[in-house]
Amino acid sequence: MRKSSVLSFFIYLLSLLPFWALYLLSDVGYLLLYYVVGYRRAVVRQNLKNAFPEKSIKERTQIERKFYRFLPDLIVEAIKMRSISPKDVAKRMRLEQTEELERHFRAGKGVIAVTAHYGNWELGIHAISLFTSNPALIIYKPLRNKSFDIAFNGIRSRFGAVMVPMKQTLRKIVAYRHQPHISVFVADQTPSRRDSEYFIRFLNQDTPVYTGVEKIAKTTGFPVVFCHIDRVTRGHYCCTFNTLVEVPAEVPGHGITDIHNSVTEDIIRRKPELWLWSHRRWKRKPKR
Repeated sequence: MRKSSVLSFFIYLLSLLPFWALYLLSDVGYLLLYYVVGYRRAVVRQNLKNAFPEKSIKERTQIERKFYRFLPDLIVEAIKMRSISPKDVAKRMRLEQTEELERHFRAGKGVIAVTAHYGNWELGIHAISLFTSNPALIIYKPLRNKSFDIAFNGIRSRFGAVMVPMKQTLRKIVAYRHQPHISVFVADQTPSRRDSEYFIRFLNQDTPVYTGVEKIAKTTGFPVVFCHIDRVTRGHYCCTFNTLVEVPAEVPGHGITDIHNSVTEDIIRRKPELWLWSHRRWKRKPKR
């Protein structure tokens, strides 16, 4: 039996636990990650210090603890995605301003949807897949661990989502260009120098960003819509859709990239604990 099959089966068994039991595991996980293991605490602490130099140590420590309290919730919720029912998806991820998607679909257009590693983006994949009968393409960066990559792509595609590796993005979207569809980009990842040399000022730091969203939007002419996934209460989220760019060709230079990253930064500043601070987002520096 392949490692990915064993991993998928183990995740499936865990996912059968009710939410209350999974959150008990999360409570224990918080204590282990934060107080015992200290999982990437130095990375998180430095990221917060650089991003919020105006805040006191006490304020940043509060954000840090809230983040570590949220992180194990996110992990057990991702596991639950393996067996969650469509009814529970609808209960736990409320979609708002869906008319922003529907009007583009009625016009026969594809939609370039942009989100971030914020809130529960994994649950968002299920919610969007169940919301529309049109194809939902999920653009992702393959994991180095092939077993995890296969296992989690299997979870993400349970309700019909089409998983598209980043390097195949344009080819796949072009294949769907004659029918309404939605392509979802989690756009706050760190590109290699080969993929992008464009830097912006993001959370008080020079930050390399992918420009693929604007390139594909300008190539296809599809509108750019932001998906803001916020946590309402523990285990319950709201995803709000807002059109950022109607006509990509009218936005000069890197304007589209600047716009969606500016929206992401504003969301993070308002409720920072829901962003993935353990990621080494600023390991690359601009060339001087």
